Amino acid sequence: MQFVFNLPHLLRLKATTQPWEALVTGADQTRMIKCADAWGYDMVAVPEHFVIPTDHVELSGPHYLQSTVAQAYLAGATDRIRLNSCITVLPLQHPIVLAKTLATADWMSSGRMMVTFGVGWLKREFDLLGVPFHQRGRIADEYLAAIVELWTNDAPSFQGAYVSFDDVIFEPKPIQKPHLPIWIGGDADAALRRAARYASGWWSFLTPPDKIAERVEFIKSQPTYNGRHFDVMHGLGTNRVGEGHVVRDDPDARPGMGATEMVDRLNWLAEQGVTVSSVPLPPVSGVQEYLDYAQWVIEEIKPQVK
Repeated sequence: MQFVFNLPHLLRLKATTQPWEALVTGADQTRMIKCADAWGYDMVAVPEHFVIPTDHVELSGPHYLQSTVAQAYLAGATDRIRLNSCITVLPLQHPIVLAKTLATADWMSSGRMMVTFGVGWLKREFDLLGVPFHQRGRIADEYLAAIVELWTNDAPSFQGAYVSFDDVIFEPKPIQKPHLPIWIGGDADAALRRAARYASGWWSFLTPPDKIAERVEFIKSQPTYNGRHFDVMHGLGTNRVGEGHVVRDDPDARPGMGATEMVDRLNWLAEQGVTVSSVPLPPVSGVQEYLDYAQWVIEEIKPQVK
């Protein structure tokens, strides 16, 4: 199983964040990601929102980065770890610009970029950016097709309701072929059908862990799934966050669980089809204590997981 490094202060969710994380700086994050890279963590993933309405701040927190910019910076600070997002809100961004930023970062990082696309859920964020919220699924499907066209065709051409282009050249192409890995985040049937068509991975959020296997089977049963390798991400702490970022009490997702319990839980997730996971930030007091814990996880826990 691959392990995601939980980089503190990428967001400040009430359900998962500890007070000390709000004091973590960009310089601290740079030091931490260099450690994670050296220790053998497989991936780091960056959340994204552009604006948070004030009535959502208590649960969602105010602090989010632009995912692709942060991924590119973290790529420049590391040598081998892969850079993902969780998630990039696809309908809120122009697909030509987004395709260019992701391809640029993949090219400059020697092929270490990934992206997890989602359609978003925060209606007022869409309203503020002038994007029709109830069309976001259709927009995302079209944008995905346009991005893949730009990444894979030497003479890209696309005609759609939301974006069109022809007689253009698009370079650099991503280093990775046919393109950098696309994952899909979300739990609705529409998201899973989108994953079957376009993606090589699924990031589950609200799906109960005991339902993951049947949802993966749903993805692989779609006529657009062609048997390609397919990753499934579910972190140990995922189910502490409910819809709308509400706080949920899940004894199987609590931070600071013991080694045996953690290994057993991760191996159980592997049996459900999970190939990528992470452990919750433990109740520690600061950066160095967290780094000590993160090193223990990668050296002592990961080797015992399937």
